[in-house]
Amino acid sequence: MDSEDPQERPEDISNIINGLERYNPEAVGNLEDYLRHQCENRYTDSNANRTLLKLYQLNPDRVKDEVITNILVKALTCFPSPQFALALHLIPPHLMAPNPRAELPEAISKLRELNNQLQGAQYARFWATLDSDDLYADLTTDIDGFEELIRVRIATLVSHAYREIELSVLEQWLGLEDQAALKFVTETAGWKVDEGGLVKIPRNPENEAKKSEVREDVNVDMFSRVIRRAWEETV
Repeated sequence: MDSEDPQERPEDISNIINGLERYNPEAVGNLEDYLRHQCENRYTDSNANRTLLKLYQLNPDRVKDEVITNILVKALTCFPSPQFALALHLIPPHLMAPNPRAELPEAISKLRELNNQLQGAQYARFWATLDSDDLYADLTTDIDGFEELIRVRIATLVSHAYREIELSVLEQWLGLEDQAALKFVTETAGWKVDEGGLVKIPRNPENEAKKSEVREDVNVDMFSRVIRRAWEETV
């Protein structure tokens, strides 16, 4: 998953990102349309989205709250990575300051909580938080397959660290139960589950144990200097 320079990026967006058009207020519309395409087609272009946030900085009259939250939600799906933090730092502070008359600060706070949990591999807590407030559903509704994207990412990270894991543990981490969890594990992830509920994850370069050899080159001269120094200190 390359969220910095995805292969789906069209040429006109590349021209905006890499040229002077990145400072043109008229590019906002194209970048907003491109973000909508990302949301509908399950990929992320973090570079383009940061360019849009930068244009919002330069043109505050064009800011749209739902675009900002969509960018942050797309960044969530790229965990573990700095994408969420990078996007967050491009949002003007006054838009994030608590304001009873504005909805954006609360939305950003909610999304920041989700990001902290994903970055900290607190997956069970993430799903509990996601289900705890209807606002989360509103924030993620524009991102097609949001929950599926998160589950696939969790499964990818699990496959990097484990060869075997209890299905009951995966159920909590994936936010799924019983047959739904079994279907995801066997069909989406392509793993096998034995009769005891133990999930078997195929060997890959990340979860395969590797023998490491530590070799220290100590020659006679180095050893003699140590002995001489010890002798001089005792004398």
